[in-house]
Amino acid sequence: MQDKVEKKGGEWDAELEELQTRRKLAKRMGGEEAVAKFKARGRNTARERIEMMLDDGSFREIARVTGKGVYEKSGEFKDLSPVNAIIGTGRVEGRKIVVSADDYTIRAGSSEGTISDKWVYAERMAHQYLMPIVRLVDTAGGSVKLLEQMQSTKIPGYPNWPIVDLLTKVPVVGVALGACAGLGAIKVLMSHFSVMVRDQSQVFAAGPPVVKQAYGIDIDKNDLGGYKVHRKSALVHNEAVDEADAFAQSRRFLSYLPRNVYQAPPVTPADDPLDRVEDWLKDAIPHNRRRVYDPRKIVEAVLDKGSVFEIGRHQGASIMTGLARLGGYPVGYMCSDPRIVGGAMTIQSAFKVERHIELCDTFGLPMINFVDQPGNATGPEAELNGTLRGAVRVLTATERARIPWVSIIMRRAFGMAGGLHAPKYFPQLLYRFAWPSARWGSIPIEGGVRAAHKADIAAAADPEEKLKELEEHYHRLSSPFRTAERFGITDIIDPRETRAVLADWVEDAWEVLKCDRGRGRD
Repeated sequence: MQDKVEKKGGEWDAELEELQTRRKLAKRMGGEEAVAKFKARGRNTARERIEMMLDDGSFREIARVTGKGVYEKSGEFKDLSPVNAIIGTGRVEGRKIVVSADDYTIRAGSSEGTISDKWVYAERMAHQYLMPIVRLVDTAGGSVKLLEQMQSTKIPGYPNWPIVDLLTKVPVVGVALGACAGLGAIKVLMSHFSVMVRDQSQVFAAGPPVVKQAYGIDIDKNDLGGYKVHRKSALVHNEAVDEADAFAQSRRFLSYLPRNVYQAPPVTPADDPLDRVEDWLKDAIPHNRRRVYDPRKIVEAVLDKGSVFEIGRHQGASIMTGLARLGGYPVGYMCSDPRIVGGAMTIQSAFKVERHIELCDTFGLPMINFVDQPGNATGPEAELNGTLRGAVRVLTATERARIPWVSIIMRRAFGMAGGLHAPKYFPQLLYRFAWPSARWGSIPIEGGVRAAHKADIAAAADPEEKLKELEEHYHRLSSPFRTAERFGITDIIDPRETRAVLADWVEDAWEVLKCDRGRGRD
């Protein structure tokens, strides 16, 4: 669209013709051979990736003719080698964003083939004009050849890059589309949402050659920083089956968030009735406490149909986190998964929860917590991993949160981790509901009875019968109705009422958030 201008005769025809020539040369990227080689690997070029990420025809490129010019001896322009950074603005679902893409066909996207001021400009533009930014990253990172080009070296860093402050102002997305080393890894990771393509993307501090030199280890790049590695490291949020999926996930993530922290998130028309009742929810939690269930079905039944977007599914899997809609309002949600280490809080799930709370608090998304928390993971490995340190960080993030928060206690809320289901200290209003299946306490009854009545059980004629008798006694005392009698819970609800209760809450939550956004956030 930008190149379609009407040609008319005039004094500046020669210069305008040169401008068009330079633009065409820049679009060659790394040249026909390099592009063909890249495409043969099943990859999309940087320009194709931008088009896939944005609404059709919405890309407006900036600094199109940045590069290294080649001139005749007479000084006349001859050729242009573009830099390997493509930047500009575009739209996602009609909303404007900044986009920055590495062109791997030019020096493998490395620093050797770029002018850093160009991609930094895109970041500064997002920061100054308070627009979301999406980084399409595919770079080999630094190059020793840059030293030869500059005939000197530099201390690492980009003083004009507002990398941290961006995260406090606008949504930032990092998409790993190839090997992302060093600076490339930073671009992916310093984001609110990151995604990598299975068997195509790698994220690491340095690639296999550097590892070989430093440690004498021969290692494949996927074994060093592929998606299976980061399922365990929790470095990258999501994984995609291909590039199109990565862009679709990025677009969907942005759909829940505002343009910046000073605006409210976008509300969409809701076609899912707020009074919809799922009758099976009354038996969603098994009466047998040893049986598990699928929590995703519960979350999807309560929130707007088709609106649930899970973040970090394969890491810290004992607790699910994600974004969704309720009555068209965007919300954040959390939910323990009893099928994974009983739903306990591990160091990985703690890290994930902390990050998710901070995301929702930054952009004003009300939080819904579906609670079935048996407590922190215990045992030698859990202690060695520093699980309690992670739990303390969740505590800090929870109490610092300013967003409206509601908890639905479906089953368990035990111990320190169980106590982290919501902010509990003034001025936050402790808004929590329980299903009849809920149980809570400082310690689960099954383990607590053995500890508190060890002598009584040992002295009994039938220790197992005595244990059973004591457990039944304490289970009667732990009924949620007894807590409700003392107003220890906002209310006990029929599970089938959950959607309607939350729909009523989110309407009020939104009024609070609109006031908060109007005051601005620093």
